Amino acid sequence: MGPGMFSELDWSGLARGLDEDGWALLPGLLDAAQCRSISGFYDAGSGFRSRVVMARHGFGRGEYRYFSYPLPPLVAEMRAGLYPYLAPIANRWCERMGQAACFPDDHPSFLARCHAAGQTRPTPLLLRYGPEDYNCLHQDLYGAQVFPIQLAILLSRPQADFTGGEFVLTEQRPRMQSRVEVVPLQQGDGVLFAVNQRPRRGLRGDYRVTLRHGVSRIRSGSRHALGVIFHDAA
Repeated sequence: MGPGMFSELDWSGLARGLDEDGWALLPGLLDAAQCRSISGFYDAGSGFRSRVVMARHGFGRGEYRYFSYPLPPLVAEMRAGLYPYLAPIANRWCERMGQAACFPDDHPSFLARCHAAGQTRPTPLLLRYGPEDYNCLHQDLYGAQVFPIQLAILLSRPQADFTGGEFVLTEQRPRMQSRVEVVPLQQGDGVLFAVNQRPRRGLRGDYRVTLRHGVSRIRSGSRHALGVIFHDAA
């Protein structure tokens, strides 16, 4: 994986998917060897700043670990390499929602803004689920500085390593019931999706909708996933 890979992605199509649905699929973002390599970090015991057991906090069942700085090279490359292509989409969303376009062109500049606001802890995380585990619907905010798009990558093989465990998004529209999406992911696929709010086109112009994401119950096996969040945490 190198910078050229990101430039070759269909960014007009990805932007259209994010605008229309609040998410967009990146098929085959990682190969099987890369997925196994990242999954293997979980039990290594080093390279993480904290471990969260979800049941202790009412987040669901399962657990995850936040990476510490320096991030693994592959994770750092995705975070820094994807950001410049996502920032124009994020700024356009801001404008459509009546906010000033506020995201710089490069990721180091945005991280500097996070750190100046006291958000200095890295947020990329590795998640592990076993049978009967799940992740409640939630948003990954972490502070006042929030980049509105994030990435999740499935590292395990559906129907081989695990069953169940679908990636789920809900979209709350004003004065309407929530819309639910189940995103079809295979090993190595990534999904870009809205962290919190995004603009949606209506008959009278744009309005805001609120998204949450989670993972349905794992029926059997073990499921690993990587979350790449572009803002740091307070």
